[in-house]
Amino acid sequence: MRYELPRLPYEYDELEPFIDTTTMKIHHQKYHQTYVDGLNKSLEKIGAASHPKYISSILSELTSIPEFGRNDINFFGGGFENHRLFWETMTPGGEGKPIRKLENAIDVYFNNFESFKKIFLEKAISIQGSGWCWLVFNQTYNKIEIITTQNQDSPWTVQKTPLLGLDVWEHAYYLKYQNRRSDYVKTWWNVVNWDYVENRFEELPI
Repeated sequence: MRYELPRLPYEYDELEPFIDTTTMKIHHQKYHQTYVDGLNKSLEKIGAASHPKYISSILSELTSIPEFGRNDINFFGGGFENHRLFWETMTPGGEGKPIRKLENAIDVYFNNFESFKKIFLEKAISIQGSGWCWLVFNQTYNKIEIITTQNQDSPWTVQKTPLLGLDVWEHAYYLKYQNRRSDYVKTWWNVVNWDYVENRFEELPI
């Protein structure tokens, strides 16, 4: 398959005032497009332009990729899929909180939602340089976790299912928040699409 830039499920200005319109346009049209183009070229490079598996499955089996193309698939494939999920897990007027099954899991592993957000913030601002902070499902231990990844590395590469991810590369927030990454993280909760995250969690074969 050939990958294309996914459409956003909302307009560029609909996450205002939490994420500004200019940042959304540049982030989606320029940065995400770069990962789309890079992924397609990387697949062509290894002779897999029509690879039958979706990128999340490819990232889960990176060692099966020829070594000369592995880093590019990891970077551009991760960049493509990380951003696709990032857009989907945001919505105008989020301001909610997890409910049902996910709420129960957060209470079990993080005591409560406020404690979960505090730990997520600490993890996100601790990333040195560029990367992502994630809520993932760890299949090995059958539990949810908060992890970080560097650059565009995907949780799929360590066999963990991403449920919610926050981009903490500077291009995701610098125009509005400058060096105030913690403000960006705290504000981002206002646009999280908990219905979408909850559905991802409930669809897992647990």
